Amino acid sequence: MRLRTCFLGLVALFVTGKCSYSPEPDQQRTLPPGWVSLGRVDSEEDLSLTFALRQQNVKRLSELVQAVSDPGSPHYGSPHYGKYLTLEDVAELVRPSPLTLRTVQKWLLAAGARNCHSVTTQDFLTCWLNVRQAELLLSGAEFHRYVGGPAEIHVIRSPRPYQLPKALAPHVDFVGGLHRFPPTSSLRQRPEPQVSGTVGLHLGVTPSVIRQRYNLTAQDVGSGTTNNSQACAQFLEQYFHESDLAEFMRLFGGKFAHQASVARVVGQQGRGRAGIEASLDVEYLMSAGANISTWVYSSPGRHESQEPFLQWLLLLSNESALPHVHTVSYGDDEDSLSSVYIHRVNTELMKAAARGLTLLFASGDSGAGCWSVSGRHQFRPSFPASSPYVTTVGGTSFQNPFRVTSEIVDYISGGGFSNVFPQPSYQEEAVAQFLSSSPHLPPSSYFNASGRAYPDVAALSDGYWVVSNSVPIPWVSGTSASTPVFGGVLSLINEHRILNGRPPLGFLNPRLYQQRGAGLFDVTHGCHESCLNEEVQGQGFCSGPGWDPVTGWGTPNFPALLKTLINP
Repeated sequence: MRLRTCFLGLVALFVTGKCSYSPEPDQQRTLPPGWVSLGRVDSEEDLSLTFALRQQNVKRLSELVQAVSDPGSPHYGSPHYGKYLTLEDVAELVRPSPLTLRTVQKWLLAAGARNCHSVTTQDFLTCWLNVRQAELLLSGAEFHRYVGGPAEIHVIRSPRPYQLPKALAPHVDFVGGLHRFPPTSSLRQRPEPQVSGTVGLHLGVTPSVIRQRYNLTAQDVGSGTTNNSQACAQFLEQYFHESDLAEFMRLFGGKFAHQASVARVVGQQGRGRAGIEASLDVEYLMSAGANISTWVYSSPGRHESQEPFLQWLLLLSNESALPHVHTVSYGDDEDSLSSVYIHRVNTELMKAAARGLTLLFASGDSGAGCWSVSGRHQFRPSFPASSPYVTTVGGTSFQNPFRVTSEIVDYISGGGFSNVFPQPSYQEEAVAQFLSSSPHLPPSSYFNASGRAYPDVAALSDGYWVVSNSVPIPWVSGTSASTPVFGGVLSLINEHRILNGRPPLGFLNPRLYQQRGAGLFDVTHGCHESCLNEEVQGQGFCSGPGWDPVTGWGTPNFPALLKTLINP
């Protein structure tokens, strides 16, 4: 029998038979549409790889999230509600064991890794290696350069699975920078609806339309006197331009106090053309959450082997003082991600919730989604929208596209049921009510009725004006628009809470579901899209009274939502 060698630290372990394991055997390695291989990468080219080290006390972390996020009885409250953990508290809880830290560091040192740096929680380690070293370290990996996406981005990934020494199985969850391709934005510009006459009509969604629909007055802005702040994240060479923000506010921000510029950019802000997605996020977060200090997290994936979303998570694990509200327009199909990756990212979102951060994720722009499993169609949930530790935002349209009227479902609004995460206790009652009362349920084989259901809330997602590269662009649509709007509204509520001596809202979902949609406009008409087959004929779930997996509990009615969330 052939001898194989596994390196652990400075010791070569000679064993017969198999001596390695694959951390991500279920990671899809099929090339996403629109990506092309340019061939293998030169063996001396440098790579940046991120090693996710095994954490401790994850179950205890989950219990603490529940304690600090659940107000408990409306009369008595929870003694722990709002008493969020510091980054140092989280680090003390989840920090890998000394054995894990020592073992992984020795292993990487022996492989020639250099310029390694960790984060405050010590559960990620990012190192530089050349391709030859990385392919020796990660048995089976073979690095290729790919080009794809609308902007023809270059990335380095391995089309083959990698393996680690079996002795590392208790210490490393996964290695970032090998498999996951950047998802492309689904933001779209829809054709302008046709209408005769313009008296009393609006010609697209602007900050004044948002503020009118959600009952925000000119006085509903930040005071400028608190340490309140909000943030959005931009990925994949998506940048905003300060000049676009200034022009947007000149055109559309004249009726309310606002800040003229972003307070802080965390990460690398490139000098390329502005991206519509990044422009949209900044402009509408800063006009809904008007006059509130705004940060932008820029994770452009400047090196081809980096995963931008993973870089954003590392930034969160390395900053003690963070904005209270974060909005993120990013997602991947659940089934395209390995089990170990998706659960580890979920723990990172749990860490943020324990620290009192409100994370809002777009629900996606593919309705219920669709894919074929063993020849049978099923709906296709999206992650991180399906994480139990984020508040997921769906999308709506005006019933009359040119009037500020009640809202109906925007057919692209992402929603459904996770195939990975079980239904959290905070939403069991609401989901059971929907499943028992909806007259238009799809066949049960299409979705996992016991999974985490999403979205949780919604906002307008159709027909926005955006300024990008100095050009006003109309009719931009997607849940990438609704997410920063809802985030800005929550930032205004945080402003009132902080002025009243209350903690920020933190992870909203336990409270949101306890209050059964109080302070929100219920969206009860419309269905979203899904599989184009004879069985469901393109229709996914439909909205109805109360919570539904299309628009959640509904869209914000600011005065009522403020009254609901101001105390305790």
